[in-house]
Amino acid sequence: FVSFLFLGVGKTTLIQKVTQALKSSGIPIDGFYTEEVREGGRRTGFDVVTLSGKQGPLSRVSSDSSTSRREYRVGQYVVDLVSFEHLVLPVLRNVSHGNDAEKKICVIDEIGKMELFSQAFVQAVHQMLAGSGTMVLGTIPIPKGKPLDLVEEIRSRKDVKVFNVS
Repeated sequence: FVSFLFLGVGKTTLIQKVTQALKSSGIPIDGFYTEEVREGGRRTGFDVVTLSGKQGPLSRVSSDSSTSRREYRVGQYVVDLVSFEHLVLPVLRNVSHGNDAEKKICVIDEIGKMELFSQAFVQAVHQMLAGSGTMVLGTIPIPKGKPLDLVEEIRSRKDVKVFNVS
């Protein structure tokens, strides 16, 4: 069974509280969440934080409106794929390759536009969903604009329970 949260507001706070409750109950859990980075009261980007405490940039505001060939952007944010993959891929692979005696819950906050620039991340999520040993607690965005293939695939799975929290 795979469970994904479909949230509009407060998703990271909810993920953090659920994660703390599961950890304190002794349930094996790993994964990551994203959090806002603010400077002077203004959001300047997002960081990835693993449940083991590692942290690094996911994206930052770019004042340069020109884009280079290797730059991935969502609105005003430039995505740091190298940092994202360095932090997240080892976590996802570790959870996916654990033996059945070490079944875990994997937190993925979130599967959105920024994260989906990484084909290695998309493959790791597919691999996790294809396996039987891991329950996923994750967040996906509310659909708007062009559908995101992996998000729609997750939303339509029969083994996914979607909750809309407002």
